[in-house]
Amino acid sequence: MLIVDAHLDIAWNALQFERDLLQSVHTIRQTETTLAGKGRGLNTVALPEMRQGRVFLSIATLLARASGHPAPGIEYRSVEQAHAVAKGQLAYYRALEAAGHIRIIENVRQLEAHVADWQVFDADAMPAMAPPLGFVISMEGADPITRPEELEHWHALGLRLLGPAHYGPNRYAGGTGVELGLTDDLGARLLREMQRLNIALDCTHLCDQSFWEAVKVFDGALLASHQNCRALVPMQRQFSDEQLRVIIERDGVIGASFDIIMVRPGWQPASMHNLTAPNPVLLAEVVEHIDHVCQLAGDAQHAAIGSDLDGGFGREQSPRDLDTIADLQKIAGLLAGRGYAGEDIAAILHGNWLRFLRRVLA
Repeated sequence: MLIVDAHLDIAWNALQFERDLLQSVHTIRQTETTLAGKGRGLNTVALPEMRQGRVFLSIATLLARASGHPAPGIEYRSVEQAHAVAKGQLAYYRALEAAGHIRIIENVRQLEAHVADWQVFDADAMPAMAPPLGFVISMEGADPITRPEELEHWHALGLRLLGPAHYGPNRYAGGTGVELGLTDDLGARLLREMQRLNIALDCTHLCDQSFWEAVKVFDGALLASHQNCRALVPMQRQFSDEQLRVIIERDGVIGASFDIIMVRPGWQPASMHNLTAPNPVLLAEVVEHIDHVCQLAGDAQHAAIGSDLDGGFGREQSPRDLDTIADLQKIAGLLAGRGYAGEDIAAILHGNWLRFLRRVLA
C-alpha cells in the first residue's frame, strides 16, 4: 500500500550526518560502524528503502536552529547562519531532484501527477524501477526566516508547511521544553504571512501557551506532522486531547511519531536501549496513538504517519520490530488486526495526508 510520511529530516541527515542517502540503509550502517554518537550505525532511512516500502511521498524538512545555545550540526549562533544552513538543505533537495531521484511537489497539479504515477507502479516490480519519490518541503522551527516578510521568498523556493518553533524558545514562539507564547509582534506577523501565502501551520513542537495563542491568530490549515497523545504518554512534548480536538475540528491531520520516548510513558533513553531492552517498544504501541486519535475524532480521517525516523536517533530509539522505513508497511496489518477496514487503513497510510495536501497546495 502507498504510504505518506509527514516528517523526515532527510537533508539534515544527509548534510549534518554526512550520509549518502542514495545508498541503502545497510550500506550506510556499515560506513558508520566506527563512528561514535547517537544513532550512528543504526539509521533506518534511505531512498532505496523508501522506494521498497512504497513511502512514495514525504514531508521533508529544513532544520537549523538559532535560539542562542549553539550545538554542533543543529544550533547556530546567528539567524544568518541558520538561514544559510537551511538554504543549503534546500539545495540538497534540488540536487536530488535535478538528478531524477525525487520530485519537489509545490502544487496540486504536481501532486496528482505524482500520485497517478505511483498508483500504476506495480508493487511487485523492482523498487529501483519506481518513479521518483515525492517531497513536500517543510521547515521545522522558523529560525532561518530572518523576518516575517521574508516568508514570501521561502514560499517561492518551495516551502509549503512551517512549524514556528522546535526545542526551546526562538524569536517567534515557545517550543518544546519552555512555557512561552508567541513573541511580541514577530510571532503574530509570521502567522499572518503564513495565512496570506496559504502555508500550513505545523503545530508540532509548540508548547501549550504558544499553541493556544497560535490557533487563535491563524485561521489556515493546521496539522501536527509528528505528534503523539498526552493521554497515553503524559509529557509536555505530546498534545492533550483538547489540543488534538482543535486540529481535528479544523480538518487537520495528526501524524504518529515513532520516537519511542513519545510512544511509551517513562521511557528513559539514557538508561535503556530498545534493541536490548527486555520489554521492547513495538509498532503496536505506535498504533495505540493512531487509534486514540481515531477514537477522539469518531472516524479515521485525521490520523496518519509522521514517523520522525532518524530524527536525531536510530534503531535504538525506534520500535524493535522496525529495521528500516520499509517496515512502515507493517502498520497496515496491525490496524487490520484491531478491526480497521481497508478504506480506513488506506486513509491512515496515505489518504488523509493527500486530502490535507490538496487543500494546502491548491
